[in-house]
Formats: sequence, C-alpha cells, structure tokens
Amino acid sequence: MNMSPRHLFVAGATGATGRNVMRQAIARGVPATAHLRPKSASSELAREWPHKAVVELTHEDALVEQLRGAGVTTVLQLIGTMRKRFGSGDTYETSDIGTTRHLVDAAKRTGVDHLVLLSSVGAGRPVGAYLKAKAEAERLVRESGIPWTIVRPPAFEGEYHHIHPVLRALTKLPPLRSMRPIHLDQLAAVLLRVSERRAPLNQVLEGDTLWAEVAAAGA
Repeated sequence: MNMSPRHLFVAGATGATGRNVMRQAIARGVPATAHLRPKSASSELAREWPHKAVVELTHEDALVEQLRGAGVTTVLQLIGTMRKRFGSGDTYETSDIGTTRHLVDAAKRTGVDHLVLLSSVGAGRPVGAYLKAKAEAERLVRESGIPWTIVRPPAFEGEYHHIHPVLRALTKLPPLRSMRPIHLDQLAAVLLRVSERRAPLNQVLEGDTLWAEVAAAGA
C-alpha cells in the first residue's frame, strides 16, 4: 500500500456516482479535481467544488496540462452512458470506450500511477453492446501499463436509481447476497478508499470482494 499523498482526478464528476465521490472527498479533505466539460462548468453543482478541470477529454494536450498542473496521481474513470442518451449523440463507443482511451493516454504522459475504473457486473462475460463496451474499457485499463483497480458493482440504488421489489427479494437469498443492490454512498466510499490507499492493485472488485471493501470503508 502506498501512503504518499494522493490527488484524484474524477472523470464523470457530474454523474450520480461522481457527485457522491466528490462530496465524500471534500468532506474528508481528500484532494480531488472534478473533471467538467465546458458546458457544465457554470452549473450550480460545479461552483461548490474547489478544484475543477474544465476540458474536453478529446483535447489530449489540454487534458495532459490539467493533470500535470494539479499533480494528479490517480484517475477515476466514472464516465458511462445509457441507451436513453443515444438521442443526444452519446454512444457506448464515445462515452464508455473513447473517454477511457483518452484518459489512459493522458495518464501515460503524466506519470499517473493508478487508474480506477467503474465498470459493471457482467463485464467479465459480456453479452450485449453495453457489457461489451464495459469489457473493452476494462481492456484499455488493464493493458495501459499503469496499475489499476476495476470496480464492477451490481445494480445501484439512491438518488434516481430505484430497485424493483422482486430483485431486492431475490438478492436477499444466500446464494445471491453478493449481488444485492449497492447504494451510491457505499459505492463512492469504496472508490474513494481504493483511490486513497492505492490498493488493491490489478484486481477486479465484484461480488464478495466488493462487499468486503464496502465493509472496510464502513459504508
């Protein structure tokens, strides 16, 4: 475990998970820079964050300058899309895979020593376009040459994420307990814990290993 000071770069800071990561980081005094696209820079939420990087990830030289300038040690890739956003121009290729590629390339150029990727349960045996995109993002991170941690949560709950009662009942059964829904607060606590500790490295957290980290985080 590396106990040297860490500085986090949170890509996807305006999403549900990213907002919770930023809130917890600020509350605990963990240095964290929130990535913002220019169109989000003036939002009320963004004004609350002390450290911000306003840059399009496709502008790699500008992204490299932001990472270097902030002394970033850890990149958290929390960006992803959903099919309902396709109408606004998002795709799995641009939002899940493309952003990961840009972040990995910039991290290689700036000495970042830890990549944390938010993936999804099922990415290890991907079926369908969504999970195949998550699997490709994982491949980019694993093959980056930078130590990594991949987090594959099950269904989310909290904010606008609601769990179907049948799913909740099923995941109370002992064989499926590791698949029970994870609250966004718990997920954010795990992401912050692994980023601060730079551990575990080169491991995928899902099922029982993910819930062990939830317990260790006290979430």
